[in-house]
Amino acid sequence: MLHSLNSYEPQNGGFSFENSRRNAVLESGLSQAGYKAPNARKTGTTIAGVVYKNCMKIHYIAPKIYCCGAGVAADAEVTTQIMASNVELHMLNTGRPPLVAMVTRQLKQMLFRYQGHVGSSLIVGGVDVTGAHLYSVYPHGSYDKLPFLTMGSGAAAAVSVFEDRFKPNMELEEAKQLVRDAIAAGIFCDLGSGSNVDLCIITEAGVEYLRGYDKPTMKGKREGQYRYKPGTTAVLTKTVTPLSLDVVDESVQVMDTE
Repeated sequence: MLHSLNSYEPQNGGFSFENSRRNAVLESGLSQAGYKAPNARKTGTTIAGVVYKNCMKIHYIAPKIYCCGAGVAADAEVTTQIMASNVELHMLNTGRPPLVAMVTRQLKQMLFRYQGHVGSSLIVGGVDVTGAHLYSVYPHGSYDKLPFLTMGSGAAAAVSVFEDRFKPNMELEEAKQLVRDAIAAGIFCDLGSGSNVDLCIITEAGVEYLRGYDKPTMKGKREGQYRYKPGTTAVLTKTVTPLSLDVVDESVQVMDTE
């Protein structure tokens, strides 16, 4: 008996059924010694899930500096949380409000340190003592400073709207409509860009966060039934290939479940 157990060698691949032979040997040894194998125990489990509101795409960094995140949602969330904490410590140490350029530099240095393994594509916008600034930071640490920016999987559609209609010194309502239309273009032309538009308006007077500013797409209603009876689609050809199998080994084991 011991020789058969010690000579067991696991298979190199696939599922191994050798434990069934081991269990049979162990059970026979227990019964010969007057013991009973343990009974199978059934336990209960409850799992649940819910669908809730989409994650925030506009993250707070400082009182007049916010950051939009694309890419891996968890990476963008944690990256902006770390940056908000660092900026708060910087303000406490210096006693001065942060600069948008300082926030951008810290973000790009952090992402460059991880060599692209942190999948955060960020747009940093804000107002400081030097004026209004807008930066984009890529996952590998490179950055741009431009009058209009867009990132994410729907960026190609959104930037086409900006390039067609952007002009310097726009009024607030015109700028809001332009951003709304650019995001809507990304929503309609990209399957992963959600369905609603959020705006964050930053001025010297403060910040206005417009959550759910517009919902360009609404879930449609199913108009018909799409279940078809068997035989609706004709079978043109049918081939049956019989498989010949040889039984190499067969064993039957009864488990005591009392």
